[in-house]
Amino acid sequence: MIIDLRSDTVTKPSKPMLEAMLQAQVGDDVFREDVTVNKLEQKVAYLFGKDVALFFPSGTMANQTAMKLHTNPGEQVICDKYAHIFNYESGGASFNSGVSCNLLDVNNGFFKAEDVEKAINPDAYYYSKTSLVEIENTANRRGGSCWDFNEIEKIKTVCKNHNLGFHLDGARLWNALVAKNETTAQYGEVFDTISVCLSKGLGCPVGSVLVGDAHIMKDALRIRKVFGGNMRQAGYLAAAAIYALDNNIERLADDHRRAKEIGDVLTKLTVIKSVEPIETNIVIFELNDDVNETEFVKKLASNNIHIISMGGNKLRMVTHLDYTDTMHEEVIQVLSQL
Repeated sequence: MIIDLRSDTVTKPSKPMLEAMLQAQVGDDVFREDVTVNKLEQKVAYLFGKDVALFFPSGTMANQTAMKLHTNPGEQVICDKYAHIFNYESGGASFNSGVSCNLLDVNNGFFKAEDVEKAINPDAYYYSKTSLVEIENTANRRGGSCWDFNEIEKIKTVCKNHNLGFHLDGARLWNALVAKNETTAQYGEVFDTISVCLSKGLGCPVGSVLVGDAHIMKDALRIRKVFGGNMRQAGYLAAAAIYALDNNIERLADDHRRAKEIGDVLTKLTVIKSVEPIETNIVIFELNDDVNETEFVKKLASNNIHIISMGGNKLRMVTHLDYTDTMHEEVIQVLSQL
């Protein structure tokens, strides 16, 4: 039994999801004739109360498109220093949109409205023009932690006062919604654009969706084409997404519970220096200085448990749809004996 806790992206479609994919009605999406893709886009737009939704092959492409919709070359985006758009999208912000990032390092990544206010560049020709604020919920590098929605609303007020766009990288937003008992409608009211991933917690093989109001999204289809993201009979993938939205959201609470139980065991181990607070399905912990990170990972691998290193003696585990109760019992047992 291989237990893969490296990421929630390692899941494979379930039999019911595969059946939904096989039964999908498809067409040429470049001609906007794929019925199932259209149905998915309408469904996600409705969930968030937005005018337009567009299906993408990846969350990175959806985020990159959003930045291009909101900015012009030479402008600046305000985001957390650990933001995915800055750290893990291959420099796409500068390459694709010609923008720089003003990286904030405050309050463990959850900056406040006053931090945004201070980070906005003066209106002078020798400064980059600040045009967009971006947040990530849940925050990947911050241990899958969730934003305080009240603070999000305050940041929105700052954006509105300064005519700034407000984008949400919601790769794991579904986890945040379940953990905080929040709704898609709440987020749709606050953000100008939102990208949501379908291939992490929801268990789809491929896909993300970008939603926004019509006046912002008017060039999204063209930009997706420029980035090489147009697909043909993509309805097979969209069918998986529709199945996931209908069946796999509420069960995320199981992933959160298991992650917290892993965290409880880790806090009792003498080889562990600290475990970051666990709100959703990501467990980040740090080994003691005298413990070899590589050897620790190998030790777990020898027990068929695979996790990922974040460097600096920090390690990560991510629970997911394919991580069963049987696997969980095995992980708890192995960890307890370390």
